[in-house]
This record gives sequence, structure tokens and C-alpha cells, in this order.
Amino acid sequence: MSLRETTIETLKNEATGDSYKIVRHKSGLDLLLYPMQDYMFTSAMFAADYGSINNCFKTAEDDDFVTVPDGIAHYLEHKLFENEDCGVFELYAKSGADGNAMTGFENTIYLFSCTENFYDSLRILLDFVQKPYFTQENVDKEQGIIGQEIRMTMDIPRRRVFFNLLTALYSKHPVRLDIAGTEESIAEITPELLYKCYYAFYDLHNMVLSVAGNFDVDKLIEVCDELLKPCEDKKLEILLPDEPAEVAQKRIEEKVGVGVPLFSIGFKCRPFAGKELVRKELAAQYMLSLLAGVTTPLYKKLKEEHLIPSGLSKETFDGKGFFALTFSGESDDPDRVAELILEAAEDAKKNGFDEEYFELLKKSEYGDLVKNLDSPENCAEMMLDCYFNGMDIFSNAEMIQSITIDEVYEALNEFIDSDKMSISIVR
Repeated sequence: MSLRETTIETLKNEATGDSYKIVRHKSGLDLLLYPMQDYMFTSAMFAADYGSINNCFKTAEDDDFVTVPDGIAHYLEHKLFENEDCGVFELYAKSGADGNAMTGFENTIYLFSCTENFYDSLRILLDFVQKPYFTQENVDKEQGIIGQEIRMTMDIPRRRVFFNLLTALYSKHPVRLDIAGTEESIAEITPELLYKCYYAFYDLHNMVLSVAGNFDVDKLIEVCDELLKPCEDKKLEILLPDEPAEVAQKRIEEKVGVGVPLFSIGFKCRPFAGKELVRKELAAQYMLSLLAGVTTPLYKKLKEEHLIPSGLSKETFDGKGFFALTFSGESDDPDRVAELILEAAEDAKKNGFDEEYFELLKKSEYGDLVKNLDSPENCAEMMLDCYFNGMDIFSNAEMIQSITIDEVYEALNEFIDSDKMSISIVR
């Protein structure tokens, strides 16, 4: 097996003097390292570019694409915490670290934070993520645990209204499916399928380690030299279905035990990737604040008509093959909320936004980014997010400052379209 040489690149923000390192480790893993020597706290995140939407794939070893049961990425995350000797949380308890993991639509992240014994905890993290242990017995046991988790989440109204919206927006893309899968889909999971997914996606070429806080770069690399297991690049390919431009359904309503109806309004947009995705997301976020922030005429009117007693949430929801804008909250008349959103968008298309407020929003966003650099956990997470989009946090900061009002208007005209709107209501 031919190994690459370990190389170290330093990324620097010339304006602030901040810097961090990208280490291309000889094992195939990239390391994102942000030393913060005056801090007591250190946070580490070991991430695989593997989430719930990756249910159809092939490697160099496969003749054709393989389709696996929904929820298997989340299932695999659960099982990696259980090794042959003892549970990983027992090991973290001895080192004093606070460990956890999360599976999303696109990534799985194993993380810990600590104030002492960092290198011991790092060894635990690198060891157990690289040491799968699946048996029929422990796989069967986990089905009951995750099945119960799925049933519990079905009783969370806000989760129901959100996933119903995704079902309304998307007809084919797997983002419409719950990250945990269904009780029926997880019943199809076997040790063999778990190993197949593990060796396809937990290839170090498909992973990254992000660390921020009080640590020594050379010593961390020594631990990586000791524990990372080099492997050949599996040449992983992901297959996502061709998603139609139109929404799957205009409306989904469901009755659940809630005091005030919950709603989620979505606008389905064409997908983007890489730096273009980040730029479109930023422009859309500014547009949402200018359209529906707490100081806007729309928000004032919604309050005056007593339509949003608990406020209005607004966000971009995007990733590989999907991009949507959502407005969510509680209301006795969700349809009137949707009507006023569309009216406000039409007014903004004719009369424009407050451009002075737009400049204030940019300064606020930049300030939030700089503030996050003071938190090891936020810093490690930011490095990961930027890395998966082919960027670094300093170029992301430059992008925040360079977004123009014309791009915001472009987002308004492209994204807020009644023909691409769906509404989900839980009454």
C-alpha cells in the first residue's frame, strides 16, 4: 500500500492574525487543528462524510450500486460505541471526558470535550471508531432500543410537522426520510450490512478529525501516527435519485395532541454544492432576516393579527441534492401566515429591502463568527462545516462580508415562489 507523506498547511486570517492548520496525514485522514493555548477546554470531533441520505452507494470493490435499509447510518453510530470488552462511555468516564455522537442527513460525528487527559481521550476516540464489532446478538438487541427511540420521536409534534414538510417537498430524495429510519427498515439490518457500510464510509479518506482548544500539534500528530490505520482509498461513489423541481404535495395535515396548531411552510429550491451552496445559503439567510425578522413589517403584521404567539422561526435547510427555505411556528391560522409571507415577498420584489439594515446584518453575522472562534466546541464544528463544503473558516468570513444586496434580491426572486411552496400542519 502506497502512503502519502504527512504535510502541514497553515491557514491564516491576515486581518486578525488567527490561524489553524490542515494536516494531510499519511494514513489518508485530514486533521483540522486549531490550538488555543490559553484555554482550559479542548473539543475533538471525528467525522465521517456519511449520513442518512447515503443509502445507495458503490466502492471500487462493487460491480454495481448497493441499496441498504433506511436508518443504517444512525444504527451504525449506535453500535460503534459497543466494543468487545466494554462500552466506550466507561472509558471516557475514566479519562474525564464528556463523549457523544450524532448522525445527521449528511454526516456522522463522534466527539468529546475535556479539561484534562486530552490525549488519553483522543486515543479512546480514534481507537473505537476504527474498531467495529458487530454480532447478530448485539445487532438484534439494538433493534429494540432504536425501535423505541423511533416510537418516542413519533410523539414529538414539532418533529412530526418538520418531517411531514420534507415529505411534502420531496418525492424521491432520501432527505424526506427520518434519520433513524422506520421500525420496518431497521429490522432488515444485519451485521453483514453494517460491516459493508462501515468499510465503505469509515475509510479515512472519507473522514476528518477536527480539534480546537489546549493541545500540542506535534503531540497530537504523534498519537495519530500511532493509532490511525492506513487504508487504500475505496473510491466511494454515492447515488442520489433525480428529484423533480416541483413539490411532491402542496399540503399535509395531521391531528396530534397539541394546544395550538403547529405549522411549517417550505419553499423548494434547486440544489447547490460546495462554495456556491455556502454563498446561496448566506444570501438566503440575509433575505429571510430582511423579510421576516422581528423588526420587519411582516413580523409586525403577524403579531398585530395574533397569528404567531410564540414567534416565527425561519431557516435555510440544505445539503447534497436539496435546498429549501422554511418558516415555522404556532398559529391558529397557518394559511393566513403563508398568505402574508407571500404578500411581503411580492412587496419586497417591487420596493426592495432596507439596505442599511442589510449592512448591519452582515456585521452581526461576522461578529457571531468571530465570537464562535472563542469557543473550542464551536470552532471545531465550524472547521468541519467549512471543510465538507470545500472551504476554510477564514474564506467563509470573507464570503460573509462580500455578499451583496443584489445577491439577496436574487435569492428573493429565485426562492420565494408560491408554485414551489408546501405547508405542513399538525392540529
